[in-house]
Amino acid sequence: MRCFIGIDLGSTTTKAVVMDENTQVLGRGITNSRSNYDTAAAVSKQEALIDTRLTLFRRALGSVPEVAGKVDEILADLERNFRHVQFLEQLGDLEETCVKNIKGPRFAGREKGVQETLAEVFKRLRVGSDQLFAAGGKRKSDFFRDLAGSDFMTVGEAVCKDAGLGFDMILNVYDKSIIEVENRPPSGDMEGKFIRALEKGQMANNLIAKPVQDALAIPLEETYVVGTGYGRVRLPFPKEHIRSEILCHGLGAHMMYPETRTVLDIGGQDTKGIQVDPVGIVENFQMNDRCAAGCGRYLGYIADEMNMGLHELGPLAMNSTKQVRINSTCTVFAGAELRDRLALGEKREDILAGLHRAIILRAMSILSRAGGVKDQFTFTGGVAKNEAAVRELRKLIKENYGDVTININPDSIYTGALGGATFAVRAVVN
Repeated sequence: MRCFIGIDLGSTTTKAVVMDENTQVLGRGITNSRSNYDTAAAVSKQEALIDTRLTLFRRALGSVPEVAGKVDEILADLERNFRHVQFLEQLGDLEETCVKNIKGPRFAGREKGVQETLAEVFKRLRVGSDQLFAAGGKRKSDFFRDLAGSDFMTVGEAVCKDAGLGFDMILNVYDKSIIEVENRPPSGDMEGKFIRALEKGQMANNLIAKPVQDALAIPLEETYVVGTGYGRVRLPFPKEHIRSEILCHGLGAHMMYPETRTVLDIGGQDTKGIQVDPVGIVENFQMNDRCAAGCGRYLGYIADEMNMGLHELGPLAMNSTKQVRINSTCTVFAGAELRDRLALGEKREDILAGLHRAIILRAMSILSRAGGVKDQFTFTGGVAKNEAAVRELRKLIKENYGDVTININPDSIYTGALGGATFAVRAVVN
């Protein structure tokens, strides 16, 4: 099967989309962007290919009458067990890397004790992973560093206390090692992991295993790859395989909603207002210059100031009962204003609602310079998943442009990669 891949290397996350030659999306993948952009691109592509396999499994199982109505459950079980198999392999890689990093003057004469302590920590982490990946279990993140890191801290402190060893000893080794492990894609063949996942889930009966194995036998040919995004110049691709994020977001929005004429993308580092024609070609655009106010970084800064997770800002702002006007458009000054308003007794939710409105007001200014909102309007980028930002956007669009159709897709974070994959198809098929 010929596969066409778009990779969007953003400042925070790297996304990938796999398409077939008919521009049907087969799979999506995402990972956190790293200093090693080659690895970020490789991991996101690998994740998208894993998702592609799941799509092929769905198609194969759809032709098995005996599992009708159970396909979602079967695939969820298969993916969960696949993730567990992959997690255990990465955990083994992390343990080996930690052992290699037990060196230097601070470990002199204590190597054996540190190694034995680490062995016990990883033993407990493996046992604990069964619950982490159990049916119905909830994980805060799918990124290996997040999953391994939080458990390592909890388990590591307990084991060190029992062993009479300072926790800082193994923490030093972990900090060095996790960076190494994170900066290389998970090893091992994908097909073998899926087979082990089948066996682990006790689904290896022929009724399910045969269609899955047949789907695994379908070769995935990486026919053409296009890179885009904030870090596109660092992608390991030839120049002809690179497209600007403006072009990719415009075309990606068109692929999601063909009637789209105006696109607003709020990413980690920049905000873009884009006008596209009826076939998704960019006619005009404007974007912020230099300042991070009104971007995902702005929200990240505010989350840090309030000692909250980025995902918590939107839900809290939705609980506001009055609108607090934020005067500062600069990220740093907004942080100072935030602290001042908290000191004056303003509620956090009201302040956050005001901050979200300030972000969208800045975006509206960029949209206005790009030509305003024409016909259908599509909101893309990571901030499109923030319900408070969406609420303020809907209000301001209606106030300024009337009852315009506003498209907001839960997969909008993949818009740039979707546009890249479409360019990849057009480079070969057209």
